[in-house]
Amino acid sequence: MVGDSFWGLIEFFLNLLAAVVCVVVSVWLTRRRADTSRQEQPAMILALLTTSAWCVTAAAFGGQSHLSGWLETIRNLAWIFLLYRLFANDGRDHSLTPIRPLVVVLAAVECMQVLLLIVGFRLDSDLHAGAILLSASSLLHLLVAVGALVLTHNLYAGASATYRQTLRWSAGGLAILWAFQLNLYAATYLTGTVSPELIAVQGLFIGLSAGLFALGSNTRAAQLQLAPSRTVAFQSLSLLIIGGYLLTMLVAAQSLELLGEGFARLTQVGFVFAAIAMAVLWLPSRRLRGWLQVKVLKHLFQHRYDYRAEWLRFADTIGQGGTRALPERACQALADITDSDGAVLFLPDTSGDCQFAGHWNWVTFKPALSAFDNELIAALERTGFILEIDEIRSGATIMPETSLVPQWLLSEERAWVLVPLMHFERLVGLAILARPPIARRLDWEDFDLLKVVGRQLASYIAEQVGHEALAEVERFDDFNRRIAFVMHDIKNLASQLSLLARNAEKHADNPAFRSDMLVTLTSSASKLNTLLARLGRYGSVGTTKKEHVDVIQLTRALARQFVDIHPIQIAQAQGCSILANQEALEQAMVHLIQNAVDVSPPNAPVIVSVLSDGLKGQVEIIDSGSGMSAQFVRDGLFKPFVSSKQGGFGIGAYEARELIRAMGGLLEVESHEGLGTRFVMTFPLSIMPALTPAGTDDGREVA
Repeated sequence: MVGDSFWGLIEFFLNLLAAVVCVVVSVWLTRRRADTSRQEQPAMILALLTTSAWCVTAAAFGGQSHLSGWLETIRNLAWIFLLYRLFANDGRDHSLTPIRPLVVVLAAVECMQVLLLIVGFRLDSDLHAGAILLSASSLLHLLVAVGALVLTHNLYAGASATYRQTLRWSAGGLAILWAFQLNLYAATYLTGTVSPELIAVQGLFIGLSAGLFALGSNTRAAQLQLAPSRTVAFQSLSLLIIGGYLLTMLVAAQSLELLGEGFARLTQVGFVFAAIAMAVLWLPSRRLRGWLQVKVLKHLFQHRYDYRAEWLRFADTIGQGGTRALPERACQALADITDSDGAVLFLPDTSGDCQFAGHWNWVTFKPALSAFDNELIAALERTGFILEIDEIRSGATIMPETSLVPQWLLSEERAWVLVPLMHFERLVGLAILARPPIARRLDWEDFDLLKVVGRQLASYIAEQVGHEALAEVERFDDFNRRIAFVMHDIKNLASQLSLLARNAEKHADNPAFRSDMLVTLTSSASKLNTLLARLGRYGSVGTTKKEHVDVIQLTRALARQFVDIHPIQIAQAQGCSILANQEALEQAMVHLIQNAVDVSPPNAPVIVSVLSDGLKGQVEIIDSGSGMSAQFVRDGLFKPFVSSKQGGFGIGAYEARELIRAMGGLLEVESHEGLGTRFVMTFPLSIMPALTPAGTDDGREVA
């Protein structure tokens, strides 16, 4: 009697608590913002309310009362209807024909409980008939529970990968409800009596299921995962092993008592001896404990990432050969970590500014000319913070320099995460990851993995930069050796031609021939001497004397020189006098105009404009050629011996930039494949010499 009153008290409180939980979850589902993609919410609210009504009735009159029986049937029908509506979220209620008949059969079997309740109400005093009715009712409940569990399994197993992430919580709640029903009525059917213990704890399972329904209705349900720490997982498993051992020992000892008291006693002593021996061997052995912990955590504990698989995929992506450049492979390797749809890489240029270097699966990305503020770059280099762009858009202050994040990056809808690539506490690049198909917030595991992968990518980038610098030094050394021979041969030729010219003046018999020979030889000697002078200026052009140069006059003179080769059109000619060396400026402009002529179609003129804003003078040279890629502009345009032209030597653009830099000017380039290229030379006006001191090295390239 005491036991019955105890379990009755437990039943009362647990059912009352479950009723409150169901009502709270129903109200929350009703008042939250409607989600048009979730068609099961009305059915879920109905099921929770009917379940709450059953819990209240069971708390007041007991779970075996007639009124509780009626409400239990209504409750089960509501759960079956909820199960059917869950199939409707991805349309399988129409595509899978066996669903509707099975749902109808389950509802019909559950409705047969009504007949049993009516018969039981009329034969309430007949104990023999009551036992038969209890057995029949239990059997019907078993059939419904088994069918509902089969439907729940098919619901989850046949769902799409995306829908399954959201469905798992609701499916878990239904599985708990029907699994409890299966155990309750299986025990009732086998024993012929209702277990008061199972009836008492039914409210606990109902409340747990209602909580899972609430989690499943959350818009972020796909991101919610149970992720216990390694310590909790290992200690929990240890407790399970200990409990299992004690239970096994108890069952074995109780079973062996049937064979005799002496044999049972021997068995108990044997179990104790085995336990002590294992403890003595296992506890002091660090290697054995470590092996067991590794095996447990490796096979029973799941992180968000499979690190082995991620690292193998990363190595495979980076190690791909073919025509794919390192920036593109680096972008893909980093994007694969977080399932991003694309990525963009920025690398520092010769002036230290981070410029667009390449992308993967982000063709529409259009960076600004000045990509990142230097203070922001310094802050990222100092802290190594990974910035979530959505947090910055919402006004969060991750670090004081957050306000320096460029507006063009915040305006880019696909931009999701900004990852600094660090190598020996030095920033060697910045990567922008695009938003993945299922948007989520980064957690500690994402940050840790992105930092590790970012450092590995930074080491590859730094290694490539070092190799390129070494190769460039070797090419320069080869160039210096070659040019020394060239200068020697040209100098000898110039001396011979000069001597021939002097002898021809004295010994030529034919005056006409002598006159022509003199003109030819003098012109050749002059050209050779000019070439020698230009070759001799490499490396010392910074000491060239500056003077006032009329840029319009120089531009028109160069246009006349090219008139027989290619049309040169002067689009704008604003008054512009700059402080520069005329010969060096002419040489730089000749290089750039010649490059534009070489890549332009025959009938497409090269456009030259001379502009002035009162402080600076600009010369723009625009062609309509095939253009250059951002990678070539950054890595190859201003490097000697690298040329996009067939048979080109790759010296012109490099020499033009060095000449302009030495005169305190700035050379910028903007190019788009298939559209053309625009070179912009900027110099201080001659009336503002103090604003740009001579020798300032502030040149930069912009792609």
